[in-house]
Amino acid sequence: MSWEYYPKTSPRHVKDGIKAKSKRGAIGEKWWSQRFLEALYAQGMDNRLSRGRTYARKGQVMKLSIIDGIVEAKVQGSMARPYEITIRIKRWDDKEWKRVIKEISEQALYSAQMLTGEIPPEIESVVEKAGLWFFPKDCNDLKATCSCPDYANPCKHIAAVYYILAEQFDDEPFLIFAMRGKNKDDLLDALREERGSMECVEEQSRDSSPTIHEVIELPTSGFYNLRASLDDFSVSLTTGPEVKGGLLRSLGPSPFFIGKKNMSELLVEAYEAGSMYVQRLVHGDENAAIKKEPRQKEE
Repeated sequence: MSWEYYPKTSPRHVKDGIKAKSKRGAIGEKWWSQRFLEALYAQGMDNRLSRGRTYARKGQVMKLSIIDGIVEAKVQGSMARPYEITIRIKRWDDKEWKRVIKEISEQALYSAQMLTGEIPPEIESVVEKAGLWFFPKDCNDLKATCSCPDYANPCKHIAAVYYILAEQFDDEPFLIFAMRGKNKDDLLDALREERGSMECVEEQSRDSSPTIHEVIELPTSGFYNLRASLDDFSVSLTTGPEVKGGLLRSLGPSPFFIGKKNMSELLVEAYEAGSMYVQRLVHGDENAAIKKEPRQKEE
């Protein structure tokens, strides 16, 4: 058996390529982007990935797009025509997604963090309880192709895209869920619905007697429906909240605006200022005052 031999070549210069932000050391700032790369290392890709790190830092990745969870990229190598790369992570089917959403919804804190745009580190173990893997586990979970003649996978072109993709995860962690088959908005809507259903069941089990509720019609029902028990949120006067504005943001946007700002975001700022004031009082500063930032003129 013989292998074709490809002489060592240098890639062609790319004028406006996508360069990795990291100039040296590890690539990826947030825990989820680092764990994504660690999951690839665990599959024995260490040596292959290191070849692509230089390409990523030199800006050889010319294009990267994520459409319907599928990554498509172009990487300039030594040939005149750039190589085309496609990366797919195995998608979860409807039954698998139902299990994942149920497991997340049963954790009030994790649900609140995700509804505010954060991904808790514990999400890996929560997904594992549903019998699945958050990050790609093996070659059956991750498929990548490149139009270059290199027989190895990942080649340096695919590896370069992995590094750039990790930095994309830095800015938008929900891309990992999108590659599993559900975009951010659909996922958060499903979490809100599941949390609301769980709360209804809990209320019915606590009190089976009929009650009369006054019905008030409002422009947007989501903002006015708590969908979660206040008992699920811890209150402390000595430590700050684990999720800033978690309760408000979990309700979704308010139907009202003041200027260009959504009312719910303004309330988050007001609650934060009030919390700081109470903190000062608790610690003995009776003359505590809320420092107001100068109001910027609306453009």
